[in-house]
Amino acid sequence: MPKDWYEWHDLYDTEPKLQQRLEIVQEYIAYSLNASPSGTIRVVSVCAGDGRDLLGTLKNHSRAKDVSARLVEINSNLVERGRATIESLGLAKQIEFINGDATLATNYVGAIPVDIVIVCGVFGNLADEAELNRLLDNLSFLSKPGAFVIWTRGDSNGITYSDNVRKILSASGFEEVNFKLTATGDMGVGLNRYRGENLAAPKEQQLFVFSGIPSKAR
Repeated sequence: MPKDWYEWHDLYDTEPKLQQRLEIVQEYIAYSLNASPSGTIRVVSVCAGDGRDLLGTLKNHSRAKDVSARLVEINSNLVERGRATIESLGLAKQIEFINGDATLATNYVGAIPVDIVIVCGVFGNLADEAELNRLLDNLSFLSKPGAFVIWTRGDSNGITYSDNVRKILSASGFEEVNFKLTATGDMGVGLNRYRGENLAAPKEQQLFVFSGIPSKAR
C-alpha cells in the first residue's frame, strides 16, 4: 500500500486501470485543446499530482504554446517532479506549479476563469454527495462559460459512483460531452462543458474538503 501520494502516483507504472484512466484523460485534454478558440487557452488542474495528464498531452500537441496553466498540488515531491517535466518541455514561462492546498480559492486567484478545468482523482476522495455538490458549486468560480471540465470517479463494490456524478454534473449546469469507462470497467472518465455563468467570487473560500488517503484512494 502506498504511504503517501508520491508513492501512489508511482502506481501508474503498474496499475492497468490507472494507465487506462490516464489515456482517456489525455484524450479529453487533447479534445478540449483542439476545441478551444484561437489564442491563449487557460487551464487549471486541481490536486494536480505531478501533472502527467496535462504535461503528457502537451508534449506532442500542436497548441502547447497557447496554453497558460496553473497546477495546484500540496505534495512537494510531486510538485518538484512536475516542475522538472515543465522545464524539460520548455514550458516554464507559461505553466506554473503551485505547491499549495488545492481546496483553497486563493491558490487560483490570478489564473481564472479558465477554458479547461482538470479535476481528476478528486471526486472519489470527497466524503459524500453534499461535498461533491459543494465542489461543483465552486467550480463555477474557476470556469468560463463554455469551459471544459475533465473528471474521474472510480466504481467499486458493484456501485456505479460515476453514474451518480454524471447525473449531478448535468443537473448543475455541466453538460456532458463524453464519458468512458476504462477497459477494467471500474474507473469512469468524463468530459463536460459548463453552461452557466462565471462567479466573480467563490461561494466559500474553501472550495471543498479533500478527505482521501493514499492507501484507500478511489
